[in-house]
Amino acid sequence: MTDQKWFEDMEARIPHGEVRTRFAPSPTGYMHVGNLRTALYTYLIAKKAGGKFILRIEDTDQGRLVEGAADVIYKTLRDCHLTHDEGPDIGGPVGPYIQTERRELYGKYAEVLLEKGGAYRCFCQKTENEAEGFEKADDPCRDLPKSESDARAAAGESFVIRQRIPHEGTTTFHDEIFGDITVPNDTLDDNVLIKSDGLPTYNFANVIDDHLMGITHVVRGSEYLASAPKYNLLYEDFGWEIPKYVHCSPVMRDKQNKMSKRHGDPSYEDLLAQGYLNDAVLNYVALLGWSPGGEQEIFSLPELVEAFDISGISKSPAIFDIEKLTYFNAEYIKALTPEDFTKLAEPYIRESVKNPAIDISLFAPILQPRTEKLTDIPEKIDFFDALPDYAVELFTNKKSKTNSEVSLDMLQKTMPALEGIADWTEEAIHDTLISLAETLGVKNATLMWPLRIAVAGKLVTPGGAVEICHILGRDETLARMKRGIEKLS
Repeated sequence: MTDQKWFEDMEARIPHGEVRTRFAPSPTGYMHVGNLRTALYTYLIAKKAGGKFILRIEDTDQGRLVEGAADVIYKTLRDCHLTHDEGPDIGGPVGPYIQTERRELYGKYAEVLLEKGGAYRCFCQKTENEAEGFEKADDPCRDLPKSESDARAAAGESFVIRQRIPHEGTTTFHDEIFGDITVPNDTLDDNVLIKSDGLPTYNFANVIDDHLMGITHVVRGSEYLASAPKYNLLYEDFGWEIPKYVHCSPVMRDKQNKMSKRHGDPSYEDLLAQGYLNDAVLNYVALLGWSPGGEQEIFSLPELVEAFDISGISKSPAIFDIEKLTYFNAEYIKALTPEDFTKLAEPYIRESVKNPAIDISLFAPILQPRTEKLTDIPEKIDFFDALPDYAVELFTNKKSKTNSEVSLDMLQKTMPALEGIADWTEEAIHDTLISLAETLGVKNATLMWPLRIAVAGKLVTPGGAVEICHILGRDETLARMKRGIEKLS
């Protein structure tokens, strides 16, 4: 017999009277986009209602564990500002928050189910993969008398504990997105609840943990819709209240294929490595399958909390569009302060600009409006450290009314004007060049084009001649102009 007092104490710990959600990842080494979206929606539901967001680590599938993977989970939540109220690292009233540390309690709840007739011991060695279902009609252990089952277990015979699904009738469950779904019980198999090593399967542990942690809303992928009737039957067997289910449709690479790390689709960490900002990724992920119902697309996290409503989640799969994410990212980069941009951009700037004499804070005005991803930066500014070998044809530009002859003339006349600047500021360079163009009676572009080609050696540059000369400094600017004059002579 089970210890009734222990169960009463477990029930007494459960918090009530607030919305409680949980993000319950398996520590498998990276955070895929669908997982991050689940974490975000789970957080938003809790915070919108002034409730608690809980982190639980589901590590019962020991075969899939990756060392250091839990750190990836903590870091991702921290970087995305999805601060959990309870979890393995900070504790809480219903810990422990790691499933293997809760190992002892699952067996006790399985014993309760055995007594109630909602589960049975299966001694068959049918399959290596114990999590697989069993054809109910085929399982000779299903109808073993309890006394015989108890005796065989006491004698040390190996067994799994399976859920006893009714043969007849139907099970109906309600999902907040998909509505009521009814499933014939004869289509459900008696899945394993406790494996032969004593550890629970996901299907059992998540029900026990969600109840004992007082979880009110369960957010997960729509691939779990098929298992939801089994969860309902477990809740009913225990006489527990069923939480609200929120099953989210998958994030797809295209109309046919789900996003998958195995097929080269980016994880959250990959996106950061590709130069996307945390906040832009989070904002974009929020809109993968959820509509705020208005025109607004750019949301801060507090704005997402304010706007979020479960009714805005779509039944249809969402297609991950990297171009749309890139647009979001560019908007986020533009919105940074120059100081914040410089801090984020510095490692990328230094990939190309190794010269310590160059002040990297000067790059913000030219790079920030033109950067879609941080990883674009090194290639945009690689000419600052070393002038590339460029073709003389670059000096010819129809729009600027320049050719080799005009460019040579402009550079020869610009050189003494720039040499004469006492204080090498952007303003001084700008005013000198504009004044010179006026004196020479040429368009500004006719003067600036050859100068920019001479100092950058590239057709496309972030910033114009004035900004580039200012960042390069007087000596380097004049040295590069001299080289341009030699090229054209």
